Amino acid sequence: MSKFEVLTPLNFTVRTSENYWEKLIVKHSDIADLELEIQQALTSPDEIRRSSRDPNVLLFYLVLKERRWVVAVARCLNGDGFLITAYQTDAIKEGETLWHR
Repeated sequence: MSKFEVLTPLNFTVRTSENYWEKLIVKHSDIADLELEIQQALTSPDEIRRSSRDPNVLLFYLVLKERRWVVAVARCLNGDGFLITAYQTDAIKEGETLWHR
């Protein structure tokens, strides 16, 4: 069962299932209450970067407060995206900037 499916500014959708979300919040309990912020990071991010390790992996950053971001990490294959992970961070990773607000 789908948890959410949202359209990114790069014109592909990112989805995740209820099961995958549950596994994700076990690993990153600090994002359990940030589902809406994670969806917002995907639909209306402050910045999108390409992973320096995998060109099919994109990092969607949304400012939560000064020097604090929520990051939604998605893989896009053939125009189909899915959430890999999400977490809070105090630093933006290196990688090519694809989109900026």
